[in-house]
Amino acid sequence: MLGLFRTVLMLLLLLVLARALLRFLGGVVQGATSPSPPRGRASPPPTKMVRDPVCGTYVVPAKAIVLARGKDTTFFCSEACRQKYLESHDTR
Repeated sequence: MLGLFRTVLMLLLLLVLARALLRFLGGVVQGATSPSPPRGRASPPPTKMVRDPVCGTYVVPAKAIVLARGKDTTFFCSEACRQKYLESHDTR
């Protein structure tokens, strides 16, 4: 019984290894014969990130909490950071 179980496990392992090898070789062949990039969605253009002056987290400007004062615009990761900034830069 133990011999049969061991044989089945070895066959299963060989099957998994053979499939992995075939997929790998198929990818190598496809990459070697196809000069065009893979099809699919194009990646979005890179976005410049800005640093939160309170905690140092980098945020995407389009999704950040914004504080605009005159010509200066400051970006924050959260409303809590914006409040801390306002408290430390009180303009009374």
